[in-house]
Amino acid sequence: MASYIVIALFSVGIGVGWLFRNKEKTRKNVDVAVTWAVYLLLFLLGISVGVNEEIINNFSRIGYKAFWLTFGAVAGSVLLAKLVYELFFKTKDKA
Repeated sequence: MASYIVIALFSVGIGVGWLFRNKEKTRKNVDVAVTWAVYLLLFLLGISVGVNEEIINNFSRIGYKAFWLTFGAVAGSVLLAKLVYELFFKTKDKA
C-alpha cells in the first residue's frame, strides 16, 4: 500500500511541476524547500540511528563497513555524473 502512495505522490508532483515549469520564482522556492527537506530527513535518520541500541553497540564494526560503502557510493555517483555530463550535456566549442 505504501508504494502506491509514493507512486501517487510522485505522479502528482510531476503534474504540479509541469504546470509551474515556466515560473522561475516557484522553481527556486521548490529547490530551497527540497534542500531543507533533505536536511530534515538526514536529521531524522540520525535520530533513528541514535535510538537503536543494536546499531550503537556495534558502531565500531558497522562504521568501518559503512565508511567504505559510503565512499564507494559517492565515488560511483561522481564518476557516473561526470560520464553523463560528458555524453549528454557538454557542448562542443565551435571556435
